[in-house]
Amino acid sequence: MDFLNGQLGVLEAPKDATLQDVLAGLPGSRLPAHPLVTPDPEIRLRHSRGQSLPDWVALNAGRIEAFPDGVAFPTSSEQVQELLQFTQQCGASLIPYGGGTSVVGHINPLAGAKPVLTVSMAKMERLLDLDETSRLATYEAGVPGPQLEAQLNKRGYTLGHFPQSFEYSTLGGWIATRSSGQQSYQYGRIEQLFAGGSLETPRGRLELPAYPASAAGPDLRELVLGSEGRIGVITRAQVRVTLAPQAEAFYGMFFPSWQAGCAAVRAIAQAPIPVSMLRLSNPQETETTLILSGKSWIDLAERGLRLLGQGEARCLLIFGASGTASHVRATRRAVQSICRQHQGLFVGTIVGRTWEKSRFLSPYLRNTLWQRGVAVDTLETALTWSGVAPAAQAIPQSIEQASARFDERVLVMTHLSHIYRDGASIYITYLFRRSPDPDEVLERWRAMKEAASRVIQSHHGTISHQHGVGLDHAAYLPAEKGTLGMAALRAVCQTFDPAGMMNPGKLIVNNG
Repeated sequence: MDFLNGQLGVLEAPKDATLQDVLAGLPGSRLPAHPLVTPDPEIRLRHSRGQSLPDWVALNAGRIEAFPDGVAFPTSSEQVQELLQFTQQCGASLIPYGGGTSVVGHINPLAGAKPVLTVSMAKMERLLDLDETSRLATYEAGVPGPQLEAQLNKRGYTLGHFPQSFEYSTLGGWIATRSSGQQSYQYGRIEQLFAGGSLETPRGRLELPAYPASAAGPDLRELVLGSEGRIGVITRAQVRVTLAPQAEAFYGMFFPSWQAGCAAVRAIAQAPIPVSMLRLSNPQETETTLILSGKSWIDLAERGLRLLGQGEARCLLIFGASGTASHVRATRRAVQSICRQHQGLFVGTIVGRTWEKSRFLSPYLRNTLWQRGVAVDTLETALTWSGVAPAAQAIPQSIEQASARFDERVLVMTHLSHIYRDGASIYITYLFRRSPDPDEVLERWRAMKEAASRVIQSHHGTISHQHGVGLDHAAYLPAEKGTLGMAALRAVCQTFDPAGMMNPGKLIVNNG
């Protein structure tokens, strides 16, 4: 914490509301009784928000504007159909709920006169079929990442989809938000993995057959990918699986500058070399990673790097290789060869193993930092290579400038998290002091978020590479999709959900 005190100023932990304080302010349910729906106050509270910074402020301050009036846990597609009919009859809204890991407001009820039913998919988590000949696995959509992988691993397969929220997020949630896993370079994003499935809508069931390819008009799977619960509830999904790798390793490489690291990463992607992942941290994130790791080898590594000319501008690349042992060795040698051309310094597997062990721990660190008086948020985009360098500089600057208006400091860290032949995803993490006043925390966050979002769009980046749209990004979507594109999205929602009952306010503001 001494490091963060030095970066942000003296930290204090404001007192948060207790669970009982929040429950005391929870209104009664407005839904009529139904055997599949529970009005239990604590269950409703725990399904009222996700993991965005505004969600954290609302939950910890006890300032929640709206709650679901009931939560249902269906066990079959037929029960989902029943709940859709119940919602229509009540004039209510329905929110599909996966793992509750959204960081942009996907699962938040809106305040208003309509009652809200949240439908949790937690009890629909079975592996229904594994076609080993076609290498297609059919799952109920509520299966969480660890359970999905464990069931496949027993049979020698993997999906290879590992978002940072892997431990809690679900297959249906990945599809509904167009998720990207940490090793998507090798296995593909969820749109490459999603082969077909079923969607229960207010107008009936939409079946999506798992064709290997088709020229029979537009691909209706694209309507479901990224749909964010606006057109229906994903109940079943077929996904493309691969044999689990026989060997896997993650390595570290240091570069003397961000420019050198970016050039090397682009060369690897365009070669192309079959790595499973590439993650390049900028100097601030590299330094913070080394300081916060607390490993005994850091001091030795620090001295060695400086002796070899790797100073404060150095950047850390983590790269992975998965497959046979010979493939892993060949991939490592190919990466080393390109990186040497860009002054890269190979440091073996120690850094890579450290990253691998902690790859899903960031949410827990966020908990700890919050309790110590530090707020943490993330944002991300993707751009073509010609725009990566200027955007990677301008986005952190915009966050720092916005924070300075409050006479506050902010620690901003950047990395390229997903690499493509034509561009890369820029991922930003920023830390700032919590204020005792929740409204002030939100005001600072909103200023930084809006400033960064405007810069992203001015540099022709997408408003979201992997987090989705939800509530927080909905205002920026028209600039990306255009007037005609937004009209097409509204028409799709109107087709499947004429009454506008499905997850209102997310993705697009309304169906009108």
